[in-house]
Amino acid sequence: MQAKIDDLRQRKDAARRAGSERSIQRQHDKGKLLARERIDYLLDPGSFHELDMLARHRAPDDAGLEERPYTDGVITGWGTVDGRKVFVFSQDFTVMGGALGEVFAEKLHKVMDLALATGAPMVGLNDGAGARIQEGVVSLDGYGGIFYRNVQASGVIPQISVILGPCAGGAVYSPAMTDFIFMVREKSHMFITGPDVVKTVTGEEVSLEELGGAGSHSTKSGVATFVADDEEEVLDRVKDLLSYLPSNNLETTPVASSADDPDRQCLELETILPESANVPYDMKHVIASVVDDGDFMEYHAAWGRSIVCGFARIEGRSIGVVGNQPMMLAGVLDIESSEKAARFVRTCDAFNIPLLTLVDVPGFLPGVDQEYGGIIRHGAKLLYAYCEATVPRIQVITRKAYGGAYVVMDSKGVGCDISYAWPTAELAVMGPQGAVEIVHRRDLAEASDPETRRRELVADYTDRLANPYLAAERGYVDDVIEPSETRRKVAAGFRLLETKREEVPERKHGNVPL
Repeated sequence: MQAKIDDLRQRKDAARRAGSERSIQRQHDKGKLLARERIDYLLDPGSFHELDMLARHRAPDDAGLEERPYTDGVITGWGTVDGRKVFVFSQDFTVMGGALGEVFAEKLHKVMDLALATGAPMVGLNDGAGARIQEGVVSLDGYGGIFYRNVQASGVIPQISVILGPCAGGAVYSPAMTDFIFMVREKSHMFITGPDVVKTVTGEEVSLEELGGAGSHSTKSGVATFVADDEEEVLDRVKDLLSYLPSNNLETTPVASSADDPDRQCLELETILPESANVPYDMKHVIASVVDDGDFMEYHAAWGRSIVCGFARIEGRSIGVVGNQPMMLAGVLDIESSEKAARFVRTCDAFNIPLLTLVDVPGFLPGVDQEYGGIIRHGAKLLYAYCEATVPRIQVITRKAYGGAYVVMDSKGVGCDISYAWPTAELAVMGPQGAVEIVHRRDLAEASDPETRRRELVADYTDRLANPYLAAERGYVDDVIEPSETRRKVAAGFRLLETKREEVPERKHGNVPL
């Protein structure tokens, strides 16, 4: 028996050292952790249970794969983060470059199936060279199985992709179908075709970092949800994100302890708005004032910046926050911000995370580029997301709420449960200046002093129509509140809505305006 045990130990020891010393040293020289080091850092100490440790490829001898290292280039299993069950795979660049072959794919299929069956988050640590060329179409079929499982798990369990090295070609599509993508500056790269292919086909010269680095994907493409400066920081942020998310779509959001009084007054909000409605303020300051301890994990912080989205807590319970950002383009809805917020709202709705929407929106961004780029279609994504959402939803209108953009930002008409407005709220079809130019065009043309008359009409419009009271009279706003009361009102609202139930029509699925 002892000989058998010794043999097993030797095999497992070989699996733990599957990469060559040279490849391990190269990984460390690049400032990167090894696959097992990443798992150890992410999971609670001693909690990892590995699957398929002794798996090896079975490619034919003439495939050009002379060695058959254990693990086949990926480590899979489960453990805990803050005591909660999490499944994980970690691609091992020191073993065949982390390239995916038949057995590698089967290991991923197995761990993804287990995550879905047991209702636990799936975290993928990606650092591989894509499909294993030597195994040909078998590798491509393996990717197909991964993509299929990504879709089956979508909206059922949280799926998190962490890009810690190269991710190219078909390999990028699995992360793209997960809920969140983390990248590391200067270390992570994602692209369909690399710089050499781009130069050959289009003649464009572009560096690896410019084409597919974390900076490009967090500011231009909107692919990267969260970005950090090093691997430890990015894994810490994964842990933070998991603390806001339920394990699956049948659970409620986790509750954290907080000493922040839900009835605390937000006195700083009494003076946060500038005297002029045309002067910006930072919506993040409003969010920090309202939520527990000012903690806010921002989603897509560097992309679609005219809207702010992210996770926070009220009375220890996770919520999703969406707010127009007057500091950027006056808080208008454009293509990027509409798409960003729509994705966030649907993610929150899928995982039972209540939504708080803070409204200060002057409208949709005008322009030829926006129209040709499909602002109608992209704006409809956000409208669809709110109309579809069944989680508790509270709206707070702080200042401007004009036209169709007001409707899109979770108005009562699209299903908001509770709508509050500050006394500074301006609910109207359009801003006073534009409205006067249209409604009083003839009056202005005939006036002896058009500028003075315009000021008079704008002041009259503002006093009579650009306020929250007409909306309150008709019930489009449930209450006009003092800004300092915002936290207390929002906390009480979510407490009320904890038992909300909403039936949706039976159907295969809706047809989102993609």
